[in-house]
Amino acid sequence: MTSIRQIQVTFDCADPERVARFWCEVLGYVVPPPPPGFDSWADFDRSLPPERQGSAFACVDPEGVGPRLFFQRVPEGKVVKNRVHLDVRVGTGLVGEERVAALEAECARLTALGATRVELLRADGFNESCLVMRDVEGNEFCLD
Repeated sequence: MTSIRQIQVTFDCADPERVARFWCEVLGYVVPPPPPGFDSWADFDRSLPPERQGSAFACVDPEGVGPRLFFQRVPEGKVVKNRVHLDVRVGTGLVGEERVAALEAECARLTALGATRVELLRADGFNESCLVMRDVEGNEFCLD
């Protein structure tokens, strides 16, 4: 019998804490407590060698259901479309204009957090409408 494994979704980025805090707001995630012996993540970060400071950050589902999100600093910037992206499920069970209205409302909230609207893809008879967006560093995701 196959055991179920937990997964972590990892983002390459330039500013791990900024991107992590954006996704906390999008998903209702939280920053986990700092490691034992540290009062804050800032204290932990200062304990690292200078070249490692600010190099990683994480956020978790407070209910423990969703995957942990990990953000790691990489030297290169994003240059092409993501091969993997997150779908933020805000229109589940909705169709037509009711679905589009839900997508647009969430788009407005996320734009205020620093996301960028890319394109509304209207229902085509096979797929329901979804809205393509980019996070604060340009990584694509969909409101679905």
